[in-house]
Amino acid sequence: MIAAWDTFSGVAQSARSTGIIRLAQAVRYDERRTWGDAKGAKMGICFRAAMGIAAVLLAPAAAEAACKVEKFADLPVTMDGLRPMVAARINGVDGAFIVDSGAFFSLLSPGMAGAAGLKLERAPEGFRLGGIGGSTSASIAKVKDLMVAGIPVHNIEFFVGGTDTGTAGLLGQNVLGIGDVEYDLPDGFVRLLRSHDCGGTVLAYWTNGGSYSQLRIEPRSVFQPHTIATVSINGTSFRAGFDTGAPTTMMSLEAAARLGLKPDSPGVTAAGFEGGLGRGVSRMWLAPVDAIRIGDEEIRNAHIHFGNLGGLGLDMLVGADFFISHRVYVDNSAHRMFFTYTGGEVFGRKARGDARAPMAVPAATQPAEPKDADGFSRRGAVFAAQHDPARALADYARAIALASKDPRYRVQRAEAYLADHRKAEALADLDQAIALDPANLPALLDRAELRIADKQFEGAVKDAEAAARAAAPTRDEHLQTAGIYESARAYGPAIEQFDLWIAAHREDARLPGALNGRCWARALANRELDTALDDCNAALRLNPHNPAFLDSRGLVRLRMGQWDKAIGDYDEVLKVAPKTAWSLYGRGIARRHKGLVAQGDADIAAAVAIAPELPEQARKEGIS
Repeated sequence: MIAAWDTFSGVAQSARSTGIIRLAQAVRYDERRTWGDAKGAKMGICFRAAMGIAAVLLAPAAAEAACKVEKFADLPVTMDGLRPMVAARINGVDGAFIVDSGAFFSLLSPGMAGAAGLKLERAPEGFRLGGIGGSTSASIAKVKDLMVAGIPVHNIEFFVGGTDTGTAGLLGQNVLGIGDVEYDLPDGFVRLLRSHDCGGTVLAYWTNGGSYSQLRIEPRSVFQPHTIATVSINGTSFRAGFDTGAPTTMMSLEAAARLGLKPDSPGVTAAGFEGGLGRGVSRMWLAPVDAIRIGDEEIRNAHIHFGNLGGLGLDMLVGADFFISHRVYVDNSAHRMFFTYTGGEVFGRKARGDARAPMAVPAATQPAEPKDADGFSRRGAVFAAQHDPARALADYARAIALASKDPRYRVQRAEAYLADHRKAEALADLDQAIALDPANLPALLDRAELRIADKQFEGAVKDAEAAARAAAPTRDEHLQTAGIYESARAYGPAIEQFDLWIAAHREDARLPGALNGRCWARALANRELDTALDDCNAALRLNPHNPAFLDSRGLVRLRMGQWDKAIGDYDEVLKVAPKTAWSLYGRGIARRHKGLVAQGDADIAAAVAIAPELPEQARKEGIS
């Protein structure tokens, strides 16, 4: 799954995803074969035994006489932005898996493994997990009691490691690929199936003989478990992985160059940074393209991201921004994919009504009408992911009407209200959700963020305290809680929350940001400055020349009276971000201490012109 955030924020807040996970090259062929055969087979057997088999017959018009499809399970999926989530419970601890077709094996997040009290064992020597963010070490944990979408599974093993997704983990190809798989995200389901004697049969059964698109996919094996096919952009062919764990579709820098696209090309815009399981991040850009052809479907006037995809061995990833608007059947036995467009945004753009050139797409086939609260919740989440708040709100209202005591639906509606800039209604829903469940982490954290925005710091701190009590020590939420405390000027609790998160997330892509956040909290509190300096230096070793980290170190050095070193840090910040108010103000203070009064006054005046409230903030923190 792919992460995107602004590195010039104190602590990165991200929607995370891994991208395709691969075995690192350090693993020898024989080790990889033995490990993949043993572990992959064991995982598949566990799920087959647990799920049972129910026959699903294709419509007579579309099926051969001998063709039969068996269904293992319907997994209800709720979109969290562009992350498809399946509810889970691990040893009694609730969570949710990201349905990640780009993960070769299922993975538990470090936070969930710790919260569930799992014992970790080292993976085989030389084994590493890799993706867009680089590679990371891995551990193995055995889960005694796992519940996935109401399906019980016992004594099953997972990998544990890498960047915490803030979820239970990833549901990968050792589950999704045990047979065929249908990704029906618009209708809120992933279906695990197995087809028999269907090589000449159209498996897009939901069309009832209507139109569909088809695509040949590469044969899968224990060494290549992913869904990979050839697609074309502007008439040029590319090898693409179909990755539900990647929120956005993206190309490698090399593939983009084959289209004549470079970061400085006309029409190309910066699109932040992307990361995955490892610590690394890659700069991304967004480019317009004339046409994207996937099988029989052509989408014109589209945009696509591109950047460094690492050593994935692919030209591009087709992400959840494609799956959210398509119903997809992956026929692994006959190496085919069938899909239909269901409506809404494709690749993050609306098909119609866009102020730019309208996107051309095929006619849509509509999903079925929901029948219960969960169904309306799942469909509402699809509308929310497609930036259609009106229809999302309508579906969440139906879900709440059908299950008024379930706080989940109120949290969903609150977030949809926020997307529609209706803060008062969002706050009312969050209040009700917390009244129903005082330990509801998403509601507490959302309400705390709203209170911070309204400068209601006392209330925000109370919500942060409740969230911190509700979260197990290893949970990912401690990072957000730390940021809330810091914004409320509660620096002691902020440092404690950073301590908890950093101790449990040593190989997380957000570790540099967390170290910087802890450095900044100590600098503002004017305490433990040597330790603060160590944190800032560690952050800069992991992410050199980051202006936010240099700005934090500048304040530490200012507090320590190291005027020249503080000025040096601020100079480096202002070379790349000349309107950074804190750096201008800090440099002005340092220059005045050195007797460079006129220069210092000019810096301070420039800072105040950008942020008039800054002198009062600095006074409260004792910075002078």
